[in-house]
Amino acid sequence: MPAAIEVREVGPRDGLQNIDVTLTVEDKVRLIRAAAAAGLRRIEAASFVSPRAVPQMADAEEVVRAVRDLPGVSVEALVPNGRGGERAIGTGAVDRLVFVVAASSTFNERNVRMTTEESARELHRVAGLAAAAGTPLSVVVATAFGCPYAGDVPAETVLSLVSLAVREGADEVFLADTTGMATPASIASLVPVARSAADGRPVGLHLHDTRALGMANALTALTLGVTLFDASVAGMGGCPFAPPSARGNISTEDFVHLAHELGTATGLDLSALVGAARLAEELTGRELPGQIMRAGPRLPVATG
Repeated sequence: MPAAIEVREVGPRDGLQNIDVTLTVEDKVRLIRAAAAAGLRRIEAASFVSPRAVPQMADAEEVVRAVRDLPGVSVEALVPNGRGGERAIGTGAVDRLVFVVAASSTFNERNVRMTTEESARELHRVAGLAAAAGTPLSVVVATAFGCPYAGDVPAETVLSLVSLAVREGADEVFLADTTGMATPASIASLVPVARSAADGRPVGLHLHDTRALGMANALTALTLGVTLFDASVAGMGGCPFAPPSARGNISTEDFVHLAHELGTATGLDLSALVGAARLAEELTGRELPGQIMRAGPRLPVATG
């Protein structure tokens, strides 16, 4: 197991854009500040996408500007194309761009209305914008472990996108289990070869709990030495292509509890994360799937 890991909070973006309620800017800022107060130092605060397609993110500019003063926090934003990159950089408040491209072209077309090849061209454009602005770039390879339309995705397709991300200047790459199709076996198979393709850049995981394998997959990744993970406070969010009742992203506080029980440090305050999870339920008016906020930790240890 790694001695320490880094957790990147994606609830304010991936969580909120996939839930059937739109929060005010003020409430989004409350949630982001609660996450930061728990020790999270990387927070994906918004996505710069079409407000017609994702109305929950129509206020992206306002949100990132409102949290730009958080000390020691990297305010990060997902962008699917060059226009999104321009908007994000134009705020002067985004510390990192996160570009997403699906290994399944069918999924990519449904998600961002471009083929994977077209998204690859947009990545080149976004990478140029990021380089010119001196803004770090992450690339997320979506549907890395399978597609609800195309089934299993060839590893070679995923690896080619990892290599492309490196060539375009990304300093880290995430493999995303977009609709919860990963298994411990597929994690163990894909992660090592993706690391080779990443040529020394960190390879992180963005896991979903759609089929109740999120924590099993996270544990497998930890045994492989993965040190970078996405998670969502209270397990908010999911995927619009999974059943509405299905769980979405792995819960930040649940995953942190697992890491601490394994003796892996996160630098995060579990009690404060539980408070943020309860705030997420209060703000959304929804019962969210996180478990530790209900059951509590196995032992009363708050930090690790």
